[in-house]
Amino acid sequence: MPLSLDDVVRASRAQVSSRLGTDTVILELDDGVYYGLDDVGSRVWELLKEPRTVRELRDAVAAEYDVDPERCGADLLGLLSEMAERGLVEVVGAPAP
Repeated sequence: MPLSLDDVVRASRAQVSSRLGTDTVILELDDGVYYGLDDVGSRVWELLKEPRTVRELRDAVAAEYDVDPERCGADLLGLLSEMAERGLVEVVGAPAP
């Protein structure tokens, strides 16, 4: 099921991560694969330490990086979907029907 702006997401508990300068390296513990994030991805990862809606993440990133919210939302949904597929992000809440 695709993510929406109203889904609540957080970093998976099955990982460890470390900041390396402006980048972040994440080790997914179930499959032992390392992943890397650039500075913007690292900021998203930092925000994912607490459960947040995708909309809240979008608003924070769009404001901090002075980017169009619509473009930011589309890019963020893509990133979070990929991270969820790899077990790095958990969806912990969804919009009410």
